[in-house]
Amino acid sequence: MNWITPTDRSSARSYGQGALPTSLRGLERLLIPRAPGIFRHRAMSSKIEDANAADEKQQIIPENARIVEAANTKLALALATGPHLSPFSTRSIQLYLILLVAFMGSMANGFDGSVMSAVNGMDQYLAYFHISGTDSGGGVGSTTAIIFGIYSIGSIVSVPVAGPVADRFGRRGGMFLGSLIIVIGSLSVTTAKNISALLGGRFVLGLGVGIVQTACPSYVVEMAPPQWRGRLTGLFNTFYYAGSILCTGIAIGTGSIQSTRSWRAPLAIQLVGAGILLIFSLLLPESPRWLLSVGRKEEALHILARYHGNDDPNSPLVQLEWAEFEESIKLDASDKRWWDYSGLVKTPNARYRTFLMLLMAFFGQWSGNGLGYYLTILFGNAGVQSQHARLVLNFVNTLVSAAGALIGTSLTDKVGRRKMWFWGTLGSAGMLAVVTGCTAKWGKSGSNPAGANSAIAFIFLFGFVYSLAYTPLQALYPAEVLDYNTRAKGMAMYALGVSCASFVNAYAGPIALQRIGWKYYIVYVAWDLFECVVIWFCVVETRGRTLEELNEIFEDPHPVQASLRKDRVAVVEEAGGIHAVPMAKEDSV
Repeated sequence: MNWITPTDRSSARSYGQGALPTSLRGLERLLIPRAPGIFRHRAMSSKIEDANAADEKQQIIPENARIVEAANTKLALALATGPHLSPFSTRSIQLYLILLVAFMGSMANGFDGSVMSAVNGMDQYLAYFHISGTDSGGGVGSTTAIIFGIYSIGSIVSVPVAGPVADRFGRRGGMFLGSLIIVIGSLSVTTAKNISALLGGRFVLGLGVGIVQTACPSYVVEMAPPQWRGRLTGLFNTFYYAGSILCTGIAIGTGSIQSTRSWRAPLAIQLVGAGILLIFSLLLPESPRWLLSVGRKEEALHILARYHGNDDPNSPLVQLEWAEFEESIKLDASDKRWWDYSGLVKTPNARYRTFLMLLMAFFGQWSGNGLGYYLTILFGNAGVQSQHARLVLNFVNTLVSAAGALIGTSLTDKVGRRKMWFWGTLGSAGMLAVVTGCTAKWGKSGSNPAGANSAIAFIFLFGFVYSLAYTPLQALYPAEVLDYNTRAKGMAMYALGVSCASFVNAYAGPIALQRIGWKYYIVYVAWDLFECVVIWFCVVETRGRTLEELNEIFEDPHPVQASLRKDRVAVVEEAGGIHAVPMAKEDSV
């Protein structure tokens, strides 16, 4: 191998004092244990116990070196030096199909979020249940608030059950139970003869979705290989729009039917996603992390090697993850005690993780998307009087939002979670500000159709920007920041936070829109700007690390700064093996 100094070749690069080239195993000796399962790199100015290194003034970089920049050297080297896991291999495709079943949990949630928006804009539905709002573009007032809000109450009630079920019976068990309850709730709302039956069905729906939304994201984030975790877990929440598009599209076709089938048919579609999840959930492989936590090591390693190492248990990535599993997953942790939630607040590390999880729960619901339940009313405020036109616009908005979600999902592993969250929130505030101005000046008066159309266009743009940032992150980020031993119960608490925030949206929304109309949008604009400040100063970056390696970030006195530091490594492949030169850390923003 031809090693050169920067003075030998102009293409070579120098990075100050540091270690001489080492093998991959030698690189491990540069990692100093900080606590079990936590490692920190030595500062590059540290004394190197090598006689030759004492004479070196510059770090020597080989001319054929490949520079790897990553949040975590160990993961970067495992990915760079191990067998390449092709996204189109047989095992990868099998993994996609497995995760597709789990995605049905998000699809079921998407049905409710959009079908009720569409149904609430149908005069047939409003007349059947004697709900006011036929002159407002959709149901408003306290009755509508209760119908929407009872769903969130059901999700809140699920919290004491959702986490323990996923910990005791596995992620598959949680998916099965939750989907079964959703099927029961869907049948109830579809066949409802009165308000009481409708409310009961929506309560049961919320209960089932709360359990599913705890088990499914935990399963996806634990099954996904670390290099694809952002995209695959982000895609989970993007499937919200698969249900949403299906429901809003069907609502356009049934909206002209002058019978209860106009609104019962869209409600019945909620059975699709939950039914698929119910049938196939117990046929899926269990999360290897859960298997290890209950002492089933051989099964855990087999599944990990199968889907992360292409059946090779000696893959550097599999070996790295397995070692971290064994160090961080405890057989006697609080997840084994159904009543014990202390792991979420016991240490500063845990409290910071819980804080970020709750931040996403509330910010994800209070950034303006709560208006989505009442889109037909927003379109009415913008001057659209035709029921059919409002339903079509609702469908188009769903398509635009889905496009934003897909683009955002593709960016999560490239741009990073922190940047997407900050800029998405700031962009959402800007879009809502324009909607507010246009609606205020040219709304229902109809004095300027072009101005009203501008309001509608920016409603679409808000949906695009919000979905680009929040839809991938809502399932991904909370599941990432929670460690394994608190993940299921933490996701149940996340569902509680989402449900509480959604209840405020659902109950306050129709009343506020009835009383102050478009002025209600101003509340969201101001709140979004506040969110941007909190995100900038408090949110850590999780991209580029295994789930277990995030311990290093949360144990640091300054987690945000620690999460932005990057490792740089020069990797050289030759006949004798793989060599690497660790370089100094750099900060990123």
